[in-house]
Amino acid sequence: MTKYIVQGGTPLFGEVEISGAKNAAVAIIPAALLVDGVCRIENIPQISDVTLCLKILENLGANIRSMNRHTVEIDCRHIHSTRTNYDLARRIRASYYLIGALLGRFGQAEVAMPGGCNFGGVRPIDQHVKGFTTLGAKVTVEGGFIRAATETGRLKGANVYLDVVSVGATMNIMMAAVMAEGITVIESAAKEPHIVDLANFLNSMGANIRGAGTDTIKIHGVERLTGGSYAIIPDQIEAGTYMAAVAATGGQVLVKNIIPKHMDCITAKLVEMGVEVEENEDTLLVRRSGKLQRTNVKTLPYPGFPTDMQPQITAVLTLAEGTSLVTESVWSSRYRYVDELKRMGAKIQVDDKTAVVEGVEYLTGAPIQASDLRAGAALVIAALAAKGRSEITQVHYIERGYEDIVSKLQALGADIQSVEEPDINLEANVG
Repeated sequence: MTKYIVQGGTPLFGEVEISGAKNAAVAIIPAALLVDGVCRIENIPQISDVTLCLKILENLGANIRSMNRHTVEIDCRHIHSTRTNYDLARRIRASYYLIGALLGRFGQAEVAMPGGCNFGGVRPIDQHVKGFTTLGAKVTVEGGFIRAATETGRLKGANVYLDVVSVGATMNIMMAAVMAEGITVIESAAKEPHIVDLANFLNSMGANIRGAGTDTIKIHGVERLTGGSYAIIPDQIEAGTYMAAVAATGGQVLVKNIIPKHMDCITAKLVEMGVEVEENEDTLLVRRSGKLQRTNVKTLPYPGFPTDMQPQITAVLTLAEGTSLVTESVWSSRYRYVDELKRMGAKIQVDDKTAVVEGVEYLTGAPIQASDLRAGAALVIAALAAKGRSEITQVHYIERGYEDIVSKLQALGADIQSVEEPDINLEANVG
C-alpha cells in the first residue's frame, strides 16, 4: 500500500511544469481507434488512467510505440476486436469513450461498464446513449457490458440535442459522428478546453468538425481518418491545483506550460481571496503572503468554475477569514472528502449541494483517506498547509490524474514523501 506522509506548514516556492491534460488524453487516446493510419500523440501525461487507456487499445490489437516519456505512436490499422477487456475497462471512467470511437469506425462496440472515481452519486451515460441511438445505433446493457451496433455498419448523421450540458456525451457523440454518413449537429454541447482539443486532434487526422468550444458543433462525416501528429494541451486542473496549494500554504510559485485563458475561472476566485496572480504568455506567477478572504464558489460548465476544482478550492477556504459558500451544480454527491477535512479541524457543514465553510486559523495534521481523484488533491493541499504530520492513504486515486505530484511538490520545498507499507490484514486468527 502506498501512502503519502506530509509534514505541513511550509510555504511553497519555485517553479512547476504542468503536464498534458488528463481529461483530453483519456479521450484522444481512444479516439486513435478512428484513425486508419499511424498517429503520433505528444505531451501525454504519465498517469495511471493514460496507462490503462493504452493497455486497452493494445488489447484490441493496436500497436503502441513509446517514443519518449510523453510521446507515443498509435497504429490502429490492425484492430482485431471491438470488445474491450472487462477488467481493464471497468477500472477507468473514460472507458466510455471507447464506445463512440469503436462505433464510429467499425459500426459496433462492446465496452465494460466504466469505473474510476466513485462520488457516491450517479454519473449517468444516458445522454451518450441518446446520441448513439439518434445516429442509428441500437444500445443495450447486459452482462456488465454496454453493447452498441448499427444494422448497416455505418452511423447516419443527425441533429442531437443534449438535455443537459455533458462533457463526456459531447466528446463521445463527436467521435461517433466523425465518419457517419452526412452531417451531425450537436446542440447544447459542452465547451470545455478538452472538447476543443479532441476536435483539433480529430481534424488534424482528417475529420471535419466545426464549432467546438461553442454550444453548437457541426460534424461533416468523412470516409476515413489517415493519421498525423498532435500535441495535447496543458492540464487546466493540475495547474489550478498547484495554484490552490500556493493559496493554502503561502509562498510564490511560477506555474509553467499553461494556457492562461483556460485558467481565468480559477484565477478570478483566487484573486477574490487575496492571492496575487501575474499572467504571462504561457505562465502564471502565483503569490500569497497576506490572509485569505472568504468568497462564494458555484461550479458551472466551462467557462464557469470547474467541478474538478471544487474540492481543492474548498480546502483553501477552510483557512479563509469569514464564512464561504460552495455550491456544487454539476455532480450530485461530491462532498465525501469533507469528513476527512473535519478530522484536520475544518469547520464545514454540507446541506445537499451546498457546503458552508467557516474559516479556521489553522488545520492540524491527521490520518486521512482519499475517496476520489480531486478529493485526494484537496487532502494533499490541506496536509501541506496544516500544522503537524498527515498520512494520506488511497493515493492511487490521486495518481490517476497527477503526474509526479510528490516530486513536483518536493521541488517546491514541500515536506512530502511517498512510502510503501504492507497491507494490514485486519482479520483476527481464531482458534
